[in-house]
Amino acid sequence: MDKLDALDAAIHAVEARGENYGSVRENHERIAALWSVVFDQRVTPEQVVLAMTCLKVARLMETPSHEDSWVDICGYGACGAEVATDG
Repeated sequence: MDKLDALDAAIHAVEARGENYGSVRENHERIAALWSVVFDQRVTPEQVVLAMTCLKVARLMETPSHEDSWVDICGYGACGAEVATDG
């Protein structure tokens, strides 16, 4: 998989998730609110994106050739940009 294929796959994944889970901002705010209860401290939507990206990195440490994790990192990067800039 080359870089453009990974980005294209990420675009399709992000679009599909938007159809299933709603807007990026609202979804990450919902996750942050739940994690705030679990961890008993405030979690921001931006921190959710960072944590989910770290999850993918941890999985890649075991299986570096797993394309889906690389695609998901691309998608989280795009979602993080939107969450951080309210774009």
